[in-house]
Amino acid sequence: MKPWNIEICDVTLRDGEQTPGVSFSCEENVDIARTLDCVGVEVIEAGFPAVSENEKQCVKTIANLGLDARICGFARAKKEDITTAIDCDVDMVSIFIPTSDLHVRVKFKKPREKVLEDALVMIDFARDHGVAVRFAAEDASRTDLVFLKEVYRRAADHGAVLLSFADTVGCLIPDEMRTIMTDLVSSVDRPFCAHCHNDMGCAVANTITAAQAGAFQLHTTVNGIGERSGNASLEEVLVILRTKGGIDRYDLSHLFALSRKVEKYSGIALPKNKPVTGELAFSHESGIHIAAILEDPATYEYFPPDLVGSERHFILGKHTGRKALEHVIASLGEDLSGAQICRVLDLVKEHSEQKCSITPEILRKLIRRAQRETPA
Repeated sequence: MKPWNIEICDVTLRDGEQTPGVSFSCEENVDIARTLDCVGVEVIEAGFPAVSENEKQCVKTIANLGLDARICGFARAKKEDITTAIDCDVDMVSIFIPTSDLHVRVKFKKPREKVLEDALVMIDFARDHGVAVRFAAEDASRTDLVFLKEVYRRAADHGAVLLSFADTVGCLIPDEMRTIMTDLVSSVDRPFCAHCHNDMGCAVANTITAAQAGAFQLHTTVNGIGERSGNASLEEVLVILRTKGGIDRYDLSHLFALSRKVEKYSGIALPKNKPVTGELAFSHESGIHIAAILEDPATYEYFPPDLVGSERHFILGKHTGRKALEHVIASLGEDLSGAQICRVLDLVKEHSEQKCSITPEILRKLIRRAQRETPA
């Protein structure tokens, strides 16, 4: 397989922190940035420096950590925003403007052509101050395509090194993303970025589809956090890139710990069945499944838990079979007769049907009961 030509820009520290109610401390920002760097993420969007003096200091701190990742600062097409970002010693400034007629009308109340011309002046300003520019079209997915191409062509002519396509309200489905991104990539001679929101649950699928269609820089957040329903999940995108895209340069073993770190710092609890890093991602209860996994884990796991720094768990419940129970009992160091195991299995099913979890402590109690009721 020929690997896809991509890089990752993780925006957890900027778009992820725009999740309602989320605010990272500078120390937490640094910790997340260091771990992202260990994973091998090429670009870290460290924040929106113009938001506050504290935000500026956090971005500047990350920019001077000496990480391998390039550090990007976010900015409106305003001189004061760009100057503030440059003062943080970032490698790149991401300058954005709204491009859809709806956003231009509501936010600027002036012709879209004027909004573009003013933004091009700001690209020139940033480049004159020695910083690379990524030019982002906000609400690009609802922008007139003819005008959008003009926006990107003009930005490229003014020296933007990357052109970012934002599906700001997550309104695209993969077929639409494929059509639009294929068209854009073939019409403008600059690498494109895919920035996808998850309002309809398509952020990861749209991001991967964009990569297949030629997008170069893929934007992600840890745990998929972000405004409203969030962004494309870093851990899900990276696993797909490894298993489907031929990309093996990222160290995925940090993903589980990174996910838990961001869960703690953000206060946003992960769904138990969250792909890749959720509590149940490698948990199995079905007796048929567990019996097969004990022979070969690939029967019911497309990729192994240790790939992402996680572990496999066998959960006892009403669907548990004898082989699974024997395995769990042996792991506890218990030695039971066949009749006792059968009795424990009956007790496990009875207990779980009352919507009660079978913890190791409860299992030991059931084992003791079975030993009393069914002598060896």
